[in-house]
Amino acid sequence: MNETLTALTDFFALPLQSPRIQRALLTAVAAGLVCAVLSCWITLMGWSLMADAISHAVLPGVVLSYMFGLPITLGALIFGTGSVALIGTVNRTSRIKEDAAIGVVFTTMFALGLVLNSRMPTRTDLEDILFGNILDVSNTDTAQVLTLTALALTLLWYKHRDLTLYAFDPVHAHTLGLHPRRLEALLLGLLALTVVVALQAVGIILVVAMVIIPGTTARLLTDRFETMLALASAIATTAALLGVLTSFHLNTPTGATIVLTQSGAFTLAYLLSPRHSPLTRPRQRTRT
Repeated sequence: MNETLTALTDFFALPLQSPRIQRALLTAVAAGLVCAVLSCWITLMGWSLMADAISHAVLPGVVLSYMFGLPITLGALIFGTGSVALIGTVNRTSRIKEDAAIGVVFTTMFALGLVLNSRMPTRTDLEDILFGNILDVSNTDTAQVLTLTALALTLLWYKHRDLTLYAFDPVHAHTLGLHPRRLEALLLGLLALTVVVALQAVGIILVVAMVIIPGTTARLLTDRFETMLALASAIATTAALLGVLTSFHLNTPTGATIVLTQSGAFTLAYLLSPRHSPLTRPRQRTRT
């Protein structure tokens, strides 16, 4: 018993003695929290593909930021919001449906980023951009993530009633005097901002998982939106904590470990959900 308690104490205490781990943990928790909150609306709106598109479309902005010595959050935010506007323009001004417009824009942007990186005199480390390197975040990077997280959460808190009504029933929201187009633009802008926040934690490839998995996991466990927000936040922050500490002890990629921890929570919710588990459906059908 004492050995188990000692091992558990060492699991949490040893990594926290390192300033690098402290910064990584703070960054991961902040990014996980804002991603989890927004993922609840993304799940309800069915915008998973849009989140994937934005996460890939920011690559040119990241590369150009490195090229001109600017903060990567600036370039990523510009290209993230720009890709959202471009997708909407293509969708509204042509016969192309939204999913096709998303596919065209994000693959084009991603390819542009790869080409720009290949033409730079000193190439950036694509592995860090694509998969993240949270253990090397600086105090400035952490401050940027915390600032953007606070901004996104403040906007979501201020407009959460309007955004929730819009997510469930856009027509009813319009009849109450709300502006669905503006709310859609706000959500898409916050999605781009959230992708930028999580970018430094897990990289471009894995960021979409952090924006999707917490909300979908919570959706399996509850039908109440407020409860869904709380569950998603708890899942994401716990996964960030365990992911960072586990990656320290096992010497595995931190971003990937965080995502796998979230995926583990999703698997448990999927199998054990009181109403939606495939293990309980046969019994429910038998009773009826």
